[in-house]
Amino acid sequence: MRVILPLAAAVLLVGCASATMDAARSGQPTTHMNSRKAPERVAQCIQYGWQEERVFGQDASGYLEPRKQGGFTVYTREAETFVDVYPQDGGTRIDYYTQNDNGVSLQRRAAAATCL
Repeated sequence: MRVILPLAAAVLLVGCASATMDAARSGQPTTHMNSRKAPERVAQCIQYGWQEERVFGQDASGYLEPRKQGGFTVYTREAETFVDVYPQDGGTRIDYYTQNDNGVSLQRRAAAATCL
């Protein structure tokens, strides 16, 4: 029972995050970025940057998942901010989405930009 409850909660949260991200993807990204690095390296760098407690404190979170369409998605709790990272023209394209254009989202965008 102790194992089932956390597993069920994790599955439920992923479902909610997925719906939030799908809704955001139906519109335009907040910003686009490009890199010459491989998508895997960029996605991992963004994930690690977003997990930095020294910068984000309690908001430090970064989850990495492969996309069905190819590439990766890195997202925060409740998918408040996320990036789609995928190969494009011999490099990598990063689509950055955020629900709130506030100080934390600007820090996340800056952290993502350091991975280019």
